[in-house]
Amino acid sequence: MDKIQKYRFVCTLTFGDIYGQIIVWLITIAVSLASAMAMMGARRPYYALATVGLIILLSLPFLLFAFVTTLFNHIEVSAVEAGTKTEPIPGNVSEQQPVQATS
Repeated sequence: MDKIQKYRFVCTLTFGDIYGQIIVWLITIAVSLASAMAMMGARRPYYALATVGLIILLSLPFLLFAFVTTLFNHIEVSAVEAGTKTEPIPGNVSEQQPVQATS
């Protein structure tokens, strides 16, 4: 166990990668709310609220599955040689300095 390799994890996920998924879910929510508003005029408005809740409840696991699989597809793992010097990725949060108050 004297030769332990170091690994570099890089996440290449950008907002553009999940933008379409967010738009589809927002359209689903809008359609469910529109159907609920159409059913509000009926004699039992509880069915309208139950419809919205059911659509949100059933679509949320699919949305989370899509987000997680997209995230996993954008994680890169590469072995780094022991003598290789790694530099931080530009724009990484760890490079940023905290805000300091001035008096």
